[in-house]
Amino acid sequence: MSANDREPGTVLCNRALNRALLARQWLLSRAKLPVLEAIESLAGMQAQSPAAPYFALWSRVEDFRHEELSGLLRDKRVIRMALMRATLHLVTSRDALRLRPLLQPVMDRSLKGAFGKQLQGVDLEALAAAAREWVEKEPMTFHELGLRLGEHWPGLDPEAAAGVVRNRIPLVQVPPRGVWGMSGQAKHTSVEAWLGQPLSYEVEREWLIRRYLTAFGPATVKDIQVWSGLTRIHEDIESLRPCLIPFRNEQGEELFDLPDAPRPDPDTPSAPRFLGEFDNMLLSYADRSRIMDEAYRKRLFTSNGIVRAAILVDGFVVGSWKLTSGRDRAVLHLEPFRDLSQQDQEALSEEGARLLHFVVPHAAATEIIFH
Repeated sequence: MSANDREPGTVLCNRALNRALLARQWLLSRAKLPVLEAIESLAGMQAQSPAAPYFALWSRVEDFRHEELSGLLRDKRVIRMALMRATLHLVTSRDALRLRPLLQPVMDRSLKGAFGKQLQGVDLEALAAAAREWVEKEPMTFHELGLRLGEHWPGLDPEAAAGVVRNRIPLVQVPPRGVWGMSGQAKHTSVEAWLGQPLSYEVEREWLIRRYLTAFGPATVKDIQVWSGLTRIHEDIESLRPCLIPFRNEQGEELFDLPDAPRPDPDTPSAPRFLGEFDNMLLSYADRSRIMDEAYRKRLFTSNGIVRAAILVDGFVVGSWKLTSGRDRAVLHLEPFRDLSQQDQEALSEEGARLLHFVVPHAAATEIIFH
């Protein structure tokens, strides 16, 4: 942390916020940590795309191998479940038991927003109780659940019925879903049945805010609300204020941070990095300018809700990437959103070659194409 940022109200420029984010996300230098510790330090990872956490960890953890995460999933040390923003995340099992009760208001609001009209007059508790009994006997897909519930609640839309289950019961997606190289529909059971442990209702929202700031700070109240999906965060921040250090961003908004969290010099070098789809760095702020120019948002966030895999140069989004592969050939396609220097292209190609080796180590031929 710089000596001159101790003063309350110090203005942190976008580059300073960017370097703080990169440091906490292990993107200035890869972490030399066990994978389980890295996942916990990141307060979980977005996981709508089954492969996304693998790319996220490869970019953040030194010498990361697919088998490490696949093994943690099979051993029930990490799980995939709906949490922050009512979206699918990969988290440690310990975090899942703490986070899920805190985020129930988010799940309730998501259910009401998506299916409120269809569920009028439905006994949600009875429906959820029936579904819990079924999935704890045998993991089921949402489609299977919707059909089964439709037999007991005639006339209820199967998708709405499955929505009740997803939002009222703390469901986990069981392996092989999420295991590298495996496919198939997602099947679910309750987190209590899967882990053989109860949810923890003793954890308070202040703990959640500290976890967010550890991974994403400094941040505004709006940023924390966007990441978590919770409301009335301002009240919790006021309770925590004596333990936090305040700053201002370039727009004059108040930022909060943990006193001893890393805030590197804005001129700290940052090597190119590849982020996977839905990376949390792009989804955890009301103001994304510390990581992405607003002009690029529509090129990365598609109209059908996909967040494309992103390229970082000098710590900021400069384009997107995708991988295509056949039996003998793998191609990494890079789509810059602006002109890149020859030096940046060479550095991206070097990192891209390492990415290709991670994904398809035995490919007979690989290629990197700038579009």
